[in-house]
Amino acid sequence: MAITNLNQFLTDYFSAKDCEIISNHDGVIQIQLNEQMDRELMNRPFYWHYIKKIGRTGDPMQLTLITNPQKRDEQGEWIHFGSPRLQQIMNHLKEKEKFTKLFQSMDVTEKTALHPWLVINFKISYQGQHKKDEIISIGLHLVNGMMKLDMMNLLTKFSLQTTISDYCFTLSPMIKIKSGYLRMEAVLSNYIEEQEHTWAKKSSELLEEEIQTLKHFYQGDEESEQMQKEQEALMKRYQPNIAMNVINGGIVYLQQDAL
Repeated sequence: MAITNLNQFLTDYFSAKDCEIISNHDGVIQIQLNEQMDRELMNRPFYWHYIKKIGRTGDPMQLTLITNPQKRDEQGEWIHFGSPRLQQIMNHLKEKEKFTKLFQSMDVTEKTALHPWLVINFKISYQGQHKKDEIISIGLHLVNGMMKLDMMNLLTKFSLQTTISDYCFTLSPMIKIKSGYLRMEAVLSNYIEEQEHTWAKKSSELLEEEIQTLKHFYQGDEESEQMQKEQEALMKRYQPNIAMNVINGGIVYLQQDAL
């Protein structure tokens, strides 16, 4: 269910941002940023302020991202779930491009119906002694209720655009967006429940051990404010928790039987 192909996600992301993928081989991606993405990701506000002040075009940087663990010592940025760079990209998507509406690009000469799909990318965060994030992409056909997993990868075979093509028209959804979202949420809840959660048990056991050690240290002074603060810090660090959040999503209109 999870999007485990981080390399594909990154190439799709930068391609969608009109950045040139110079090379992509064996988990090493070299990207030529454009001005917009340089501004968004490279933290050079003074450079761009100066360039614009003197009326020049500017020179966006190149970015090399490494997704292959065996290549992590090569020149470039080692990127993985939880890395600062990936978090930056996720935050950018969350803040500025959380929702969208796209249409399949069609070259037709007769009226063609496009069907609405609700597409949402979720992040499931497992928090305890160790932390892990899992990204899951789901698509729901808002007319017949069909659901597809790994939706973002499925969409890569289509040319999508922000305007509808000539001779095309959209079908009205039969399923409301809120209802569709709740269906997806139910699928993810079942997925989480079906997993083994030995990590949570181990984390709870470790939390109890740490609290007992703390109580022993503060024996006779267990109501002290300092002990309460330390106990709260332990619970925040070790108490098992699973959080589910929406990264981004939108409505994508596709031709009938496209998927």
